[in-house]
Amino acid sequence: MGETRSPQPVNVICAVLAGRKEWFDEAKDRLEKALGPADLESDAWPFDFTDYYAQEMGGSLLRRLYSFQELIAPDNLVAIKHTTNRLEKDLGRALAGSPERPVNLDPGYVSLGKLVLATTKDYAHRVYLGGGIYAEATLRWRDGAFEPWEWTYRDYRTENYRAFFARVRSLYQRKLEGRAGQ
Repeated sequence: MGETRSPQPVNVICAVLAGRKEWFDEAKDRLEKALGPADLESDAWPFDFTDYYAQEMGGSLLRRLYSFQELIAPDNLVAIKHTTNRLEKDLGRALAGSPERPVNLDPGYVSLGKLVLATTKDYAHRVYLGGGIYAEATLRWRDGAFEPWEWTYRDYRTENYRAFFARVRSLYQRKLEGRAGQ
């Protein structure tokens, strides 16, 4: 029989989708108040992989990825997803001249072996965590790089995204080493 033990802490990330570059600043400010300081952020990349969000968010969307300094227990992902859902609603009320949903916040975490994303939508490859939240391993670490699964979203398959998450993983590894030295 295996013995239970606490998992290693993980590195929180959040993917932000928005129709205007200036909305990233407001989203980042609110995310940092909730999750602590960001320690990495990507450029703003065009999000032209699907028109799934067009009706509620408009067209010409951009994506920016953030990593956060503080490590968390993986089971905190449920609370973080609830927080980002609340922040989306708050931003919808706060951003003047915005569509119904000006930003989309997709939290998750990077561990040494994978990138996990939280979602409210069930599907065959997703695992229920509780509180109406599911998780999926979106990328896996293999042979020195993140690689996609058959279900990985098209944007997360791109070199930009995978390289960003590899940088997060490297930073995360240094954070773990720093904790071990304490």
